[in-house]
Amino acid sequence: MANQSQLQLPHSLGRVCILGGGNTGIHLVTYFAYLKRHMPHITWSYICVYAGKNKACAQLLERAQGFCDVIDNTETVNQSFDVCITSPGIPPRSTLYKTAAAHANTMMGEVEFVWRTQPRLWLGITGTNGKTTTTTLLNTMLHRAHIPSRAVGNIGLSCCEAACSRSDDEWFCAELSSFQLAETSNFHPVAAALLNITPDHIEWHGSMEAYAAAKEQIFAQLTADNLAIISRDDAYCRAIYERLCARGVPVLCVSTGADPQTQQAAYVENNIMHIRLHNRTYTLCDVRNTKLQGEHNIQNMLTASALALFAGADVQAITDVLLQFSTLEHRLEFVARIGDVDFVNDSKATNTDAAQHALRVYDAGKIVVLLGGHDKQTDLAALAHDVVRKCSVAVCYGQAGSRIAQALTYELSCANAEHPNTTCTIVYEPHLREAFDAAVLHAKPGDCVLLSPACSSFDEFANMEERGTFFKQCVRTYAANQAAVQDSAQDSSVNTRECAFKPSNK
Repeated sequence: MANQSQLQLPHSLGRVCILGGGNTGIHLVTYFAYLKRHMPHITWSYICVYAGKNKACAQLLERAQGFCDVIDNTETVNQSFDVCITSPGIPPRSTLYKTAAAHANTMMGEVEFVWRTQPRLWLGITGTNGKTTTTTLLNTMLHRAHIPSRAVGNIGLSCCEAACSRSDDEWFCAELSSFQLAETSNFHPVAAALLNITPDHIEWHGSMEAYAAAKEQIFAQLTADNLAIISRDDAYCRAIYERLCARGVPVLCVSTGADPQTQQAAYVENNIMHIRLHNRTYTLCDVRNTKLQGEHNIQNMLTASALALFAGADVQAITDVLLQFSTLEHRLEFVARIGDVDFVNDSKATNTDAAQHALRVYDAGKIVVLLGGHDKQTDLAALAHDVVRKCSVAVCYGQAGSRIAQALTYELSCANAEHPNTTCTIVYEPHLREAFDAAVLHAKPGDCVLLSPACSSFDEFANMEERGTFFKQCVRTYAANQAAVQDSAQDSSVNTRECAFKPSNK
């Protein structure tokens, strides 16, 4: 492995701008306070947080008091800075970002900044889908092997928040979004994995090509001492694989099917998972015995296993986790069965590809799917094709709901031209609450009511977790109401029988 202990920052940062007053901005202020106490060789002359157009939150103002300035209610940066550290939610095309870039010598994201101050022992994971499951699997495997590690980044715990309490021998298993990777330049993990690239966040990056380039950035600094793990199941990943090989970076290819016959590989043969790494083949377990099902989860398990082996985990620890690990919250999460109807929360399906993966898990004609949310303006043709052929009912809602409903209606007409008996009821509702009620109304015994929105949640919710939690609360309320109705019916039946058999006083 490469020795990456060299500090990648100048000791004096000069004037520092923190761009964004949300959670990342708050945690960056806390991290600077940590650096002042524990890494005094890193200095600065001034720090200012530009919180954006809204009023700065109380938590930010409290942490900044006496430590740095906070400027809010503006989208314009009008001071000069040596370094600007950006929050991942601020698009490069925004006025706030553009004016900051015009007034700063160096722009970098939070991940880049933390890596430059603590560059040791990073494992990076990215991809359009599956990165949270893979990161959690990897972190769990390392824990089982008694290797200190923490899941950080896009998974919930910010890198700077985790870095405030990091031990010298602790691995960072970093789930990295395209937003975070777009703001890296020197970021150099020991090993990095790219699961897949399918259309997502086009409105933020500006084009599919820019989005794919941001994902590829995870490999930008890898050398012959490192390891790149990549699937070759889509055109973007295949092209990146070729570029990595041309640079002399060791590459491990992930295949959910047969051995890809590359020098290093992760694959399934006769239902058994195998990892070939450093001229040795490791045999894991039978995919049929794992709790994570579906081809996409095989890819996640193979990738996590390869990273864990590279970091020093033993096969037994990895296999134990593969056999015991179950689904994450908000990812194909079974919520309840009510009246022979299953309710599944897949709120984490924030793009069309993830929703299509979810549809493949359930029987055709037995799915009532809820689709909608914030419209990313992604192409809907492939999703519409699968929904019309797999789902009995599609309830479209939210900002993107009408566009999804139009795409489904068009696809249904095309399907009926070929197969006149194709049926899929398409419903539109303004919000998720009404969409849930409509799904319940249309669901039949044996169906699965599946929240797999194919969109982000920002038109109605703060994040996908809040959306998933709301869906689960709707399910619980519905279950309670159904139980109350059943109890009332039973009481009524008892009272009727009592009246029928009540002795006459005559």
